Amino acid sequence: MEVGKLIARWPVLRQAAERDPLGRGKAVQSRRTERLRPRTDGAQHVVKSVCPYCAVGCGQLVYIRDGKVDQIEGDPDSPISRGRLCPKGAASKSLVTSPLRLDKVKYRRPYGTGWEELPLEDAMEMIADRVIETRRSTWEDADEQGNRLARTMGIAMLGGATLDNEENYLIKKLAMGLGIVQVENQARI
Repeated sequence: MEVGKLIARWPVLRQAAERDPLGRGKAVQSRRTERLRPRTDGAQHVVKSVCPYCAVGCGQLVYIRDGKVDQIEGDPDSPISRGRLCPKGAASKSLVTSPLRLDKVKYRRPYGTGWEELPLEDAMEMIADRVIETRRSTWEDADEQGNRLARTMGIAMLGGATLDNEENYLIKKLAMGLGIVQVENQARI
């Protein structure tokens, strides 16, 4: 390599030659960094979403490649987070792509020492049976003075920040329909 080309590759000389005195522009790029592309370049489509971790509701852009989540980044159009994510939100890709993620129903029988897999339909039936039985056995039509109660104190519902307004509305309606009066939501805090 000739001396002129070698000298021209020195960052300080490139800064001067390219009028980049602070070294924040093209002068600081190497051949390798010029070839780099964003991880999101290969995405086939982008889905707007909301971070599932807390009640803030930061906007996320979920980049999909070959039908799988490829990258998750903050959504600059979000009026809440303006493209920023906390460490948990920035790591939320692992929530859906981790090999440790459980994707089957696990059940440990009473007094059992191990977990067993159940079909989702069986687990849903078990939950429904327990809700119906608990409601039946703890139902209160009236108090001692004869005041109408029409409630159960044997079941409570707890919503979370990952639920949107519509889902929370439906949970509240379900709870009231079942006579459940102990309804709380972590997102209201």
